[in-house]
Amino acid sequence: MNRKEMEDQVIQSYQQDEQMMILVFAQWCINHDLDPADLYKEAYPEQADNESLIQALQLTVSKQEAGEIPDETLLGVLSLFGNDDLAFVVTKYMDNQK
Repeated sequence: MNRKEMEDQVIQSYQQDEQMMILVFAQWCINHDLDPADLYKEAYPEQADNESLIQALQLTVSKQEAGEIPDETLLGVLSLFGNDDLAFVVTKYMDNQK
C-alpha cells in the first residue's frame, strides 16, 4: 500500500467513525424525545442543514426498539470529534431531564 492509499484509508475510516458519532447523537435524541436537528441548529446556528445528520436520521429506530445510550457515552463520542458546542447543548438538555 503506497502513501496515498494509506492516507485515503485513514480519511475513509475517520469519515465512517464520524458518521457513527452522528448516528449515536441522533439516536440518543430520539431516545429522549428530542429533535436532533433542533439541537444541532442550537449548537451550530450558522450552519445549513447537516447532510450527514439527515442521513443518520434515516438509520435511527424508535426509542422502543433502540438500546439505551448512556449520557457519558454520547458526551465522550462528541468530545472525541471536537463537537464541544454540541456537547454543551446536549449537557443542557441532560440537566433539564434530571
